[in-house]
Amino acid sequence: MVKFELIHTDKKTGARAGVLHTSRGDVETPAFMPVGTQGTVKTIIPEELKSIGAQMILSNAYHLALRPGAQLIAKAGGLHKFMHWDGPILTDSGGYQVFSLAKLRKVEEEGVRFRSHIDGDMHFFTPESVVQIQEEFLGSDIMMPLDECTDYPCSKSVALSAMERTYRWLQRSIKAKKGNKSALFAIIQGSVYKDLRKQCIDLMGELNVDGYALGGLSVGEDKSATYEIVSHCCRYLPKDKTRYLMGVGKPQDLLESVQYGVDIFDCSLPTREGRTGKSFTSSGEITIRNSLFKEDFNPIDKDCDCYVCKNYTRSYLRHLFNTSEILGPRLNSFHNLYFYLSLMKKMRESILKDSFLDFKKEFMRKYAPS
Repeated sequence: MVKFELIHTDKKTGARAGVLHTSRGDVETPAFMPVGTQGTVKTIIPEELKSIGAQMILSNAYHLALRPGAQLIAKAGGLHKFMHWDGPILTDSGGYQVFSLAKLRKVEEEGVRFRSHIDGDMHFFTPESVVQIQEEFLGSDIMMPLDECTDYPCSKSVALSAMERTYRWLQRSIKAKKGNKSALFAIIQGSVYKDLRKQCIDLMGELNVDGYALGGLSVGEDKSATYEIVSHCCRYLPKDKTRYLMGVGKPQDLLESVQYGVDIFDCSLPTREGRTGKSFTSSGEITIRNSLFKEDFNPIDKDCDCYVCKNYTRSYLRHLFNTSEILGPRLNSFHNLYFYLSLMKKMRESILKDSFLDFKKEFMRKYAPS
């Protein structure tokens, strides 16, 4: 069973500090979930994740159902045992992945018919089958229902149709859910149309869900539009339920969204960028493979106390990347995740002190100097 406890709201903003209680441990919010799409946070082992403050991770039901197969994972004892992670796991239904297949999928009222991006085999996901995959086979702590994510831009009529179908699919998902071990969140859709987002919140608010996710954002719209929709939705979402912004984003996105009242986030950016040589630092992003760092014997970030920054230099990481050594992406991903998780911890501390705006202002002054 999953339950959200609101501890404190910053006096000057909507920023919230809370605790998401789960049977596999508590998650202090605001929180960032490292992304383990295919049952692994790329290059990082579970013990390392815990050592840097990861409390909950995200995996993807779509990818795991295709490979290695949900029933195989069930035979292994569930996803937690299969991947050696005993903390909470939130699983995404794969709605966004199916949406991104474009020409390979067909949305029907019953579900989504699509061809695998791996081998071209035909598959059919329904709200019921997606719940079964997550609840029975994977053993997810928090499940996302099947939803319909729209392109950007899209007409209001298309956004309305997708929002209403997402609502109907949620109703079916609730009926398909068998027990109380796995929580089920609603996904708020409606593209950039505020009235549709509000309508979706009102409709789904009548159903018995454990939390709310904001979907269909960061799909091509301007940042200002993303922030506007996040702010708008947080004004109407229930205060006693978790608020989850899906697939976002950069450090400045997290700060902005926490200010409006978002509780949990996921994004592949820290590890994806980490593998290509992009490092997040307190003074902004750097590309560690650049010649600028050839003789730079400073840590990635002088203000960071992670294992990598304590023991390795920019020059050494540049050398690893430019010689295609596997250790480079691994160390850089470790640092990036530490940076994100440390940022969330510092945000929580500032919220509890009613000083979130001061913290945000100081962070951005250093992160994006003029």
